[in-house]
Amino acid sequence: MKLYMTPGSCSTGIHILLEELDLAFEAYIVNLPAGDHLKPDYLAINPKSSIPTLVRDDGTALSEFQAIAYWLARKYPKAKLMPGDADGDAQVIEAMDYVVGTLHGQGYTRIFTTANYTPNEADHEAVKARGREIVEKGFAIMNNTLAGKEYVAGDFSIADAALFYVEFWADKIGIDLPQHCRAHYQRMLARPVVQRVLREEGYR
Repeated sequence: MKLYMTPGSCSTGIHILLEELDLAFEAYIVNLPAGDHLKPDYLAINPKSSIPTLVRDDGTALSEFQAIAYWLARKYPKAKLMPGDADGDAQVIEAMDYVVGTLHGQGYTRIFTTANYTPNEADHEAVKARGREIVEKGFAIMNNTLAGKEYVAGDFSIADAALFYVEFWADKIGIDLPQHCRAHYQRMLARPVVQRVLREEGYR
């Protein structure tokens, strides 16, 4: 398989899942600032020009974090990346969708890609502030979800890989994590696979 990724981005979560499954794959770096995601060769693989993209053994490409994570969990059920019962699986998908769709998709995008929201530079700080509000509210909700648990669904799941990458961003840009999210982040950082992935992506 081939993983098209950008170090330190949402694709880090998929990178972690692939390593947790001990799967053989080739990693291809997509340099977003350089516009690699807009080049014809990448658009031929993923016309959405988004990351991550996973090209599977049969040559078909799968995009969107939630879809890739769900496919990995279902393709390799022995790894138990989802609880396996209807209630548990729904809880995992609910948390993952909220993290990717709201914290990342509505919050961090306002912080990282502010110009996409307004062409007026005078409005940039207000947009970033709104993004930070969304992120902080999101972490407060996830903090309640994690209360009394080590991971989102009790055991490690695909939702934890998603939550980790937004916690990682918070750590890098100085957003304080609430108690249970901080404990979850530290727990994830202690996992050997996560340590290896961060080293491979250039973080020490």
